[in-house]
Amino acid sequence: MTSTPLSRSEAKDLTRRRLIRAALEILDEEGEAGLTTVKVAKAAGIAQSSFYVHFKDRQELLRVLAEEGGERLRGSMREARRKAREAPDDLERHRETFRIPLESICRHPELLRIQLRARHDPSSSLRDFAVETAAAYRDHHAADLAALGYTADNERDRQRLEMIAEGINAATNALAMGHLEGRYPDLDEAADILTALSRGALRLLRSTSGKPAGEPSAGPQRGGRPDPG
Repeated sequence: MTSTPLSRSEAKDLTRRRLIRAALEILDEEGEAGLTTVKVAKAAGIAQSSFYVHFKDRQELLRVLAEEGGERLRGSMREARRKAREAPDDLERHRETFRIPLESICRHPELLRIQLRARHDPSSSLRDFAVETAAAYRDHHAADLAALGYTADNERDRQRLEMIAEGINAATNALAMGHLEGRYPDLDEAADILTALSRGALRLLRSTSGKPAGEPSAGPQRGGRPDPG
């Protein structure tokens, strides 16, 4: 049985995907310093000149890697938060909202390192993208908090939601890196800590806004540990 030949656009997309997979493997093994257009093209099994059919340069490739990974991660996180809202007493669902980003960062940590460096480097060609990406994570998280019933009808409330979202996102990045560096070997425990931080922040909002519908109730932690929040 013969296979149907790929169309021109299908063949182009397949080559692009091969370049992206090759670039991720190089980043994982060698870090950003090891990522060159020559290495990526060779690992993908194509001529180097063909690389520029798909990407203007190395910086555009890096942006696409972070962009595609970020879109998938944000989608997964928002779905996990939706499920957590549907079952507010299910602490495991709440933990899953943190386990997902922790595991994602640990799969391709160099992507986060690149974005963190670019975000704080005014000379980086990726700086604007990194700042926009961080804002997208913050805004999506803040919107999910608002969906729990925490109002954002005025500037103060909106800022509080953003501060909580930004703080939890920063803590997620820090604990994922701590895990990769061997300081926090138990990734589930890191998810427990993030869950406690989140629940504590929600209680802070409740103390000034009244209890909204959908707030997770207190319950035992994984393995029978008491709720650290």
